Amino acid sequence: MTASDLPASDRPRAARLKSLVVPGLAALAALAILLTLGTWQLNRLAWKTGLIAQVEERSRAAPVPLPPRATWAAMSAERDEYRRVSVSGRFRHEAEAYLFHVAGDSRQADRNRPSGQGYFVLTPLVLADGSSVIVNRGFVPTDRRDPASRREGLAEGPVTVTGLVRFPEARGTFAAVDDTARRIFYTRDLAAIARAQGLEATATAPFSVDADATPVAGGWPVGGETRLSFTNRHLEYAVTWYGLALTLVGVFGVFARQRLKGR
Repeated sequence: MTASDLPASDRPRAARLKSLVVPGLAALAALAILLTLGTWQLNRLAWKTGLIAQVEERSRAAPVPLPPRATWAAMSAERDEYRRVSVSGRFRHEAEAYLFHVAGDSRQADRNRPSGQGYFVLTPLVLADGSSVIVNRGFVPTDRRDPASRREGLAEGPVTVTGLVRFPEARGTFAAVDDTARRIFYTRDLAAIARAQGLEATATAPFSVDADATPVAGGWPVGGETRLSFTNRHLEYAVTWYGLALTLVGVFGVFARQRLKGR
């Protein structure tokens, strides 16, 4: 009878310990990954909590005059996104563009707010110095996209808009193709929108302003549609990863004990 023919319980303890090296290394690598993911989620939690607090502070503050054109290039999403501002000028309604949007929240229906598919109406606001800021005047349902269906809301003459500063968003992998001929967009790509509106790039703000909920004559567009709620489940994810790490330690501990006992 050879050593390999002996029952596992009769093999030397050193051999049993050696048999744990490979599974132990694999378990250690998996544990490191799980702990890293859990720690990453905690870091994301701190970042998201700070972001939410920052957005709350900026969006609820008293409006300030829009910074002058000379400072626009220095503005950034990190410092200025969701900042509440007021700006005066004249709308160029003939250059409206439309950003596809699904209004409302299926989980919290609000009868006082619009819902369903439609568009944000993006209108150039020409300032006193000749520069332009694209203003998201608010939401209209699909059957109200044509300006002729909401003539009362096409304000003429000088206007003052109060709203939140917004910066361009990255185009998603599966985003629909924009219809620039009809000025219909599916991504808040301000450079592309400005080109379709015939605006001069050097004289157009690199950000837009989302108008607040001040009522518009005729009821359309409906402003104040900026979504300020952010999903924050990072603590839940962190607990999940750390829980899996703890489970792995327990499972491997039972496995190693059984292996050392020769089972």
